[in-house]
Amino acid sequence: MDPAARTVVLITGCSSGIGLHLAVRLASDPSRSFKGTGWGRPVGWAVPKASDPVPIAVYATMRDLAAQGTLWEAARARRCPPESLETLELDVRDSDSVAAARARVTEGRVDVLVCNAGRGLLGPLEGHGPGAVGSILDVNVVGTVRTVQAFLPDMKRRGSGRVLVTGSMGGLMGIPFNAVYCASKFALEGLCESLAVLLLPFGVHVSLIECGPVHTAFYEKLEGGLGGALDQADARTRHLFSLYQRHCERVAREAQDPEEVAEVFMAALHAPQPALRYFCTERFLPLARLRLDDPSGRSYVAAMHHAVFVADPGAMQSGDSEPDAAPETAVHASDRCPL
Repeated sequence: MDPAARTVVLITGCSSGIGLHLAVRLASDPSRSFKGTGWGRPVGWAVPKASDPVPIAVYATMRDLAAQGTLWEAARARRCPPESLETLELDVRDSDSVAAARARVTEGRVDVLVCNAGRGLLGPLEGHGPGAVGSILDVNVVGTVRTVQAFLPDMKRRGSGRVLVTGSMGGLMGIPFNAVYCASKFALEGLCESLAVLLLPFGVHVSLIECGPVHTAFYEKLEGGLGGALDQADARTRHLFSLYQRHCERVAREAQDPEEVAEVFMAALHAPQPALRYFCTERFLPLARLRLDDPSGRSYVAAMHHAVFVADPGAMQSGDSEPDAAPETAVHASDRCPL
């Protein structure tokens, strides 16, 4: 098949979770195509009819190819055509690794870039060492920048392309014990929004896929483990962390399946005019809106504190102070934990 006839998708962070499921979903697409609006074609190319198939080539990348076994097992289970999926080594922390992966894309271009690689960091801020903080920012923020820098210039030259970034509700609202993780995801919001404004005349679209809790190996890959150096925190903070863990256990019961999240990515890919943000769940939007409705932040801080530390009967210890009651709808909408 002529490489120019294929829509080329490159996804980072495919060893597990959302990246793995999206790669397999794309490679196993029953139609093996996007139904054409011509968005992935360079300027001047003929626009396919809506019924014309545009075959897909999926490059599923990961930091260590020794971890690719699970991906190929899933691909075999979904009967992915062999020619539709290829794995590449790509470490977003290393510019040379990103460049090497780009050079191995045989079609010579990437039509859709999905920046999905990410790490988590959970626990009291005072327990995080500089190395752990730097690692999260390097992967989640600088790693995304490195990857976009590698592929964006060609998209701009061709006048077409899409960049999808795995966002988080933790990038739209602060979550206790997730200060550094939220900082990294807030940074992605600013990065993508700024690029989206700039890239309109280039025909390149940037979209954030805002995820809530998802059943993945997120907690198994936390930098520094669950809670970090919890012993460095004071007794009240340790107690609050135990309440947060209890809160996360409740939220985890309603976490989404990665395949459900992959369908949101698919919706963004198929949209003729993509939005900046797509939400995998609307459960937390009332709480997120509090940040806009009350720019002072008082309503949001009260609502989130109540939802995490107070909503569970008997959660507050004697002597703990409770902020003013938050709007009831916001309290019920805010049960969540990081991705």
